[in-house]
Order: sequence, then C-alpha cells, then structure tokens
Amino acid sequence: MGKLSRIGVAIDSELLKRFDALIAKRGYVNRSEAFRDLIRDVLVQTTWESPDSQVVGTVTLVYNHHVRQLSDKLTGMQHEYHHNVLSTMHVHLDHDHCLEVLVVKGKASVVQRVADSLIATKGVKHGRLAITTSGAGL
Repeated sequence: MGKLSRIGVAIDSELLKRFDALIAKRGYVNRSEAFRDLIRDVLVQTTWESPDSQVVGTVTLVYNHHVRQLSDKLTGMQHEYHHNVLSTMHVHLDHDHCLEVLVVKGKASVVQRVADSLIATKGVKHGRLAITTSGAGL
C-alpha cells in the first residue's frame, strides 16, 4: 500500500446515517475502509468495461439436468472456451436441479461472451456473471 492521504468529504446527514447503518451491518470498523472498498469497486468496474482488459470472474448457472442434451451442450461450450474456463464446480441441488460455478479468466469481451453463451442456453433457468480483477494495480 502507498502513502495514506487524508481527504474531507461533505455529505448530507441523512445519507451519512444510512451509510453508517449499511457499513455497520456489513461489519466495517470504520468509514475509511468502506470508502476505500467503494472506490476499488468502481475502479474494478471501469477496468472490465474495457473489452481488452484482463479480468477474472465466476459464471453461476442453475439448470434442470433432465433437459435433453443440456449438460452436453454446456460442457461443449466450456471445452470451446477451455483457455478461459479455469475450473468448474458442479452441485446437485435436488433430484432435478444442478448448480454449476465456472471460474473464468481472460479479456473482458471474451469472458462476457462465454457467460452470455452459457446463460442463454435453452434450459438454463438462471445465470449470472460476476467479474472482478486479479487485484494488481489496486
């Protein structure tokens, strides 16, 4: 970490009360760390908005494994993007439903394409991409 700098922030009292309640609920011990995390979050978001930036993330899928050839289709897509899919975890939620979590890495545009393809596959009930950074430069 670099040298610390102190700043002053003017903020509406009611907004500050709501912020303090939120950070207390999340377990922050002080406002400074909460502000730092908010800033990092925006910086990470702007990084992955650039199509060529390198990102990591997870793709979470929920699907009915009885849907004809769905598992084969999802596995085929993962093999198609084997350079971007680092790992997968498969969980049997109940007799019919599975949860699959993929760890993905690569250019933001490619990672988004992988996620979109998987999530849009017929039979996938819900999917979500969560993108972050490797942490370098934060």
